[in-house]
Amino acid sequence: MFSGEKRGSVPHISGETEETGFTEFRRKVRTAEVLSAAMERLLTQIQFNGKVSVIVQNGRVLKSGYEEGYFRHNHGT
Repeated sequence: MFSGEKRGSVPHISGETEETGFTEFRRKVRTAEVLSAAMERLLTQIQFNGKVSVIVQNGRVLKSGYEEGYFRHNHGT
């Protein structure tokens, strides 16, 4: 913890660092790199083809969910 910083507060970052971070964030959203590799593997494994949503507030995940009914069933089994 930085001196003078209150517990739970976000440390101040420079404008240049903030801009660089936001640029990287936008790049990851554009290239769909918003899920962890483990989550992507799981979605592929279960052949999920639906909608996953994540709501973030103040840098923390506030709410997440998914829409059901979009699973592709293998009719050959």
